[in-house]
Amino acid sequence: MSKTFENLMAAFAGESQANRKYLAYAKKAEKDGNLNAAKLFKAASDAETLHALKHFEVAGKVSETSENLKDAVAGETFEYKDMYPDFVKLAEDEGNTAAVRSFTFAMKAEKVHARLYQEALDTLDNKEEVFFYLCPVCGNIEKSVPGKCSICGVSGDKFIKY
Repeated sequence: MSKTFENLMAAFAGESQANRKYLAYAKKAEKDGNLNAAKLFKAASDAETLHALKHFEVAGKVSETSENLKDAVAGETFEYKDMYPDFVKLAEDEGNTAAVRSFTFAMKAEKVHARLYQEALDTLDNKEEVFFYLCPVCGNIEKSVPGKCSICGVSGDKFIKY
C-alpha cells in the first residue's frame, strides 16, 4: 500500500467526518436562528463531501455496483455483529444510557441495511423501481411506509421517501 493511498484514505475519512460535523453544526445554527451560519455550514458540508468523494474515487475504492453492494453488506454486517454490540456493552457498563440508545438504534438499523444491500445484490438485474423510506430518528430503512418504526417507534408519516 503506497503512502499516497494511505493519505487518500485518511483525507477521505477526515473530509467525511467534517461533512457530518458541519451538518450537525448547521442544524444547531438553524435551531438557534443563526441562518447565515447555518447556510455557511451547509455549503462547507457539501464542499467536504465533494472532497471526500474525489479522494475515495482516486484511491480506486469505487467498483462495479455488485462489488460495491458486497462491500456494503460486509461493512454493515461487521457493524451490527461485531462493532455495536461491544459499544453497547461498554456504554451499559459506564451507565451512559444515551449512548446505549444511540448505539442500539444504529446496530438494529445496520442489520436492516445489510439485509437490504443483500437483497439489492440478489436482484441486481431487476429493473423494477423500488422506493425506500428512511426513519429520521434511528436510520431504519423500509420498502414501504410502516405504521411506526419497528426500531424506535416513530410514526411512519415521519419517514423520508427515496
